[in-house]
Amino acid sequence: MSNPAHLNPSELGTKSYWDTAYTTELQNFASNADDEGTIWFSDAGAEERMLSFLENLADEGQLHKGGEEAADGAGEGKTRQLTQFLDLGTGNGHLLFVLREDGWLGEMVGVDYSAQSVKLAREICTSKGEDYADVRFYEWDVLAQPPGAWLPSSGFDVVLDKGTFDAICLSQEMDAQGRRICEGYREKVERLIKRGGRFLITSCNWTDEELKGWFEVDGGELVYEDKVKYPSFTFGGRTGTSVCTLCFKKR
Repeated sequence: MSNPAHLNPSELGTKSYWDTAYTTELQNFASNADDEGTIWFSDAGAEERMLSFLENLADEGQLHKGGEEAADGAGEGKTRQLTQFLDLGTGNGHLLFVLREDGWLGEMVGVDYSAQSVKLAREICTSKGEDYADVRFYEWDVLAQPPGAWLPSSGFDVVLDKGTFDAICLSQEMDAQGRRICEGYREKVERLIKRGGRFLITSCNWTDEELKGWFEVDGGELVYEDKVKYPSFTFGGRTGTSVCTLCFKKR
C-alpha cells in the first residue's frame, strides 16, 4: 500500500512558527497563570474522547491507571505496572496534565522539538504542584535525534500524537532519502512503543483510511485496532468528521 498524497507545505510545518507561537504563550502565561495556551482540537472535544477511549481500555484490564490489583497464578494479589505514556509534540503539556487529573499515575513524558514549548510545559507543570512533579518534559526531535535516557528499555505502553503528525506533514523538508520527512515518521514512532503497546493519534488533516495508509503498512509493526467515535456530518452525499482519532497496536 502506498502512502496517501502529500499535503501542500505550510508555515505550520516549520520549527520557526512553533518557536514563535510558544514564545508568545510563555509570555502570556507569565502575565496570567490561568492562560496555559492553546488546546488543540478542543472544539471537537478530542482530549475528552481520547481519555474516554483510554478509560475503556483500563476498564478492560488492558491498561492500568493506578492502585489496581491483579491476581497471579497462585491467587495472590500483586500490583500491576502502571501504564507509561509518551506525548509526541507535547506543546504546553496539556494532554498529559489532563491524564494525571483523570487518575493515570504511571510515568509520563512529553517531548517537543521547540525549546520554548518545553519551557512552557515545565513552567505550567511546576505551577500545578507536587502531584505533577514526576511528569517530565524534554526537548527532542523525533525525526532527527536518537531517544534519550527517558525512553524505557522496552518502550512506552501508549504513545500519543494530537496534531503532531499533521504539522510534520505540512513541512517541505526532505530526509536523507529525498522523501518528505513525514514519510519517516512511522518508523520512528514504532521504536518508541513496547511490544503490544499502542499508538493513539488524532488528526484533522487525514481521514481514518488515510491514517491507516500511513501507519498500517506491509512490513510495518503497527496494526489498526480501533477508533474513537466523533459526531459525523454529511455533505455532498459523503459522511465524515472534522477530526479523527485512531488506535494502532504494535505487533
